[in-house]
Amino acid sequence: MGILDTSGGQANRAVESMVGAFRDIGLDGKASFASAETVARRALADAGNPDDAIRSVIRKHRRGTTAGGFLTGLGGFATLPLLLPTNIFEFYVQATRMVGAIAKIRGYDLGDQEVRARVLASLVGEESGEILANVGLGPIAGAATRRVAKRLPKSPLSEVTKAIGVRLLRRFGLRSARLFGKAIPGLGGVIGAVSDRRQLGRIAQAAKSSFPERTGGRRRR
Repeated sequence: MGILDTSGGQANRAVESMVGAFRDIGLDGKASFASAETVARRALADAGNPDDAIRSVIRKHRRGTTAGGFLTGLGGFATLPLLLPTNIFEFYVQATRMVGAIAKIRGYDLGDQEVRARVLASLVGEESGEILANVGLGPIAGAATRRVAKRLPKSPLSEVTKAIGVRLLRRFGLRSARLFGKAIPGLGGVIGAVSDRRQLGRIAQAAKSSFPERTGGRRRR
């Protein structure tokens, strides 16, 4: 896996590509890595009700984030610009799928751009509300303030992807593309913190807050 050494603009695009990979692999699945929709469907079938299904999904992903290793079976992964250690990347893909499965269980359409944006925002836990507010979205799905609707970006998903990338750069201290390769070996202490159960718990809580159970009306399929 090569080390990216390029200009700031290219680095930003690379970060956005990396976050896009969290989103696409986590939500849509790849090779033997099941999609969020598949995970949600199986959990509902086994648990019989949404609350138990969500608890099952969270337990499954707590185990998954400690196991890791699934990326080696995904074709084409070597072409991604790896700016984080593999196990941190795996953590966020697993976390994305967990959030997507929670949203699906609660009746949301994972193909909807706003829903996908909210899934990504949940990855930063308590900061998700700030990111959503910055792109004109309310704290819960479907709650975009009507009076600012005309000012919403044409692509909230793109805006949120950029914002998540900025948070990751800040969180891991990767402040320039030239430092990525040098910084990665020094992230050993961070790796443990990222994969910690409490981190996944914060993400799960953000997901449950952003995607309340849909009652009445047409469920998002």
